[in-house]
Amino acid sequence: MSLDNGIDTVADPSRERPLALIPQPLHVQRGRGQLLLPVAGRIVCGSAVDQELGSVLSDQLTDTIRRAAGMVWDHSRGQAWTGAISLDLDQRLGPQEYLLRIADPGERRPIVNIRGGDCQGLRWGVQTLRQIIMQCGPVLPALHIQDRPAYPTRIYSLDVTRGRVPTMDWLRHWADILALYKFNQLQLYIEHTMAFPGMSEAWRGTSPLEPGQITDFDGYCARLGIELVPSISTFGHHYANLRTRGFRDLGEFPEQADRPYSFIERQEHHTINVNHPQALAFSTGLIDAYAPLMRTRNFNIGGDETFDLGKGRSRQNGSSKDPADMYADYLISLCNHLHARGRHPMFWGDVAVSMPRVLDRLPKDCTLLNWLYDPQVGPEKVALVASTGARQVVCSAVHAWNLLLPGIDDAWNNISRLSRYGIQYGAVGAMVTDWGDYGHINDPRMSLPGMAYAAQCFWNPNDDDRVRVDRDLGLLIYGDATGDYLPALIQAGSSEVFGWEDMVRYWELDDGHGGLNQDVAHFLAGALPVLPGFDSSADADEARRGLLMALRSRLGQVDQLDDRLVDAAARMGRAAAGCGADAGRALQAQLMAVHGQRLFNALGRSLAVRHDVLPGAPDARADRDLADALEIWFESYATLWRQVSRESELGRIAHVVWGFADILRRGTNQ
Repeated sequence: MSLDNGIDTVADPSRERPLALIPQPLHVQRGRGQLLLPVAGRIVCGSAVDQELGSVLSDQLTDTIRRAAGMVWDHSRGQAWTGAISLDLDQRLGPQEYLLRIADPGERRPIVNIRGGDCQGLRWGVQTLRQIIMQCGPVLPALHIQDRPAYPTRIYSLDVTRGRVPTMDWLRHWADILALYKFNQLQLYIEHTMAFPGMSEAWRGTSPLEPGQITDFDGYCARLGIELVPSISTFGHHYANLRTRGFRDLGEFPEQADRPYSFIERQEHHTINVNHPQALAFSTGLIDAYAPLMRTRNFNIGGDETFDLGKGRSRQNGSSKDPADMYADYLISLCNHLHARGRHPMFWGDVAVSMPRVLDRLPKDCTLLNWLYDPQVGPEKVALVASTGARQVVCSAVHAWNLLLPGIDDAWNNISRLSRYGIQYGAVGAMVTDWGDYGHINDPRMSLPGMAYAAQCFWNPNDDDRVRVDRDLGLLIYGDATGDYLPALIQAGSSEVFGWEDMVRYWELDDGHGGLNQDVAHFLAGALPVLPGFDSSADADEARRGLLMALRSRLGQVDQLDDRLVDAAARMGRAAAGCGADAGRALQAQLMAVHGQRLFNALGRSLAVRHDVLPGAPDARADRDLADALEIWFESYATLWRQVSRESELGRIAHVVWGFADILRRGTNQ
């Protein structure tokens, strides 16, 4: 696109300094020169800019200038003041559109001009300028940017319930990052980690969030232009609630409430008996407690993975309803409850997409969150929902759950593909999800690459230059000018032999009394394509051997992949040398994860030798050393956990890690 901006094109492109911008603007035209920001400059907001918005944007810019250049700037508003940076609205621009112009040194003031088509557009222009200042300091390139997003709503969904509850400081820090990369909605996903009245039996020991903290955080997000949206399970994913004496009778299988705690069962058995006379009052009570804490009209009622629906107590009371009708009736009741209170329902779409009868019955004034996490996802399910006329948001994932190190390639493939399909089929928004699942072992800093990929793909899905995005990501997020940090992190993430998910599966095949956990065994038989010697008549030891046999091809590569992990850690360390404190904290977490993965891999090999899956004889001394190393690692891991998270359910992770240390020392498989 040709822009008439009075700036000549660069005569010598080789002299250009590449700018790392996430998301990459649609149209960027570089000028010939550079300009030096004044030591004592001023930001001036036009009279059309709301005073609170102007204050927030000025604070963001002055803070960025101070951090990047050491300069202390002033800010003001109105035409009587002159400033080096001018912020204003321009009705000629579209929704969320902005123009950013950095003038050549010889041009008249203001030397930096940002115009937004609306308040959001002005925000996005400021975030782009902040990214430029962060990497260029006080010497800015002359340029002209015209930009707008493909998706009007760009959502980050954060799991704050499956083992890890963030500190409020970390949540505010994460909101700052999301604002910098132009997300405009954040959903906090909760199952039981909110201090709801009358539910202390469920949330005790989880370091729950308090209502005042949510209300304060809602205000913080609003100042950043981020809509904070409540997201809570209302009839699926109630494992913790349905294990309590107070609420177990609401479940499909209340007789299972006293079984030993299981990460795997937590993800499989958690569905409310929707035919129970108190079920709807329980679900609407959660809605009515959570919704008023935030100013938004939107509310995500969950509704995903209701695996037990229609299989337990809901059948025993004589109901002849089909599970699809049970689901649709309950969902409609919840949506009606929200509509009556002036709120807009959102819900996870997996059940509806799998049951066309449910799709046909959906109320029109709601939003289906169509989550599809396969890295090779196709367009079929997006097209299916579009064909019904339903309003949908396409939902991808950062691919970090159950992993010490993130699956970065999977994240890019999933996010980039689904973002394109959403635009093709008229999705009204795009979401990236960040889950914890088996205790949330994944440090939240592992989600940064997936977050950045989503920021880029939600803004411009057709710009799929991953090489450039990776370069920009490495520079902006990790401060890496070498271009090697992210490739090294990708290498580390692809060097898993025996991961946290494998450890949980092995551990939980024992029912806690030395027998086989039939439920876990049944789940694994369906989850793994080949499980030799594995059936319901096996004992725990035989089942664990079967699991290791299914992993045998991987387990034989421990030495080779250990070398890759060591090399990746060294490359990351070299690339991060001289970077700022934030990059250093991310490096610390990632090096801790690399070391942990090396130990997990060694554990897998030791178990495989013990079970005669790999050749060799058990080495008692080496196993004792490995047990020591696992315990020492965990203490350091726990320290990093507490930097960003409350204590939460860290003890459940400790129980598994220490349990394996005990196995290694006992010299047996039990």
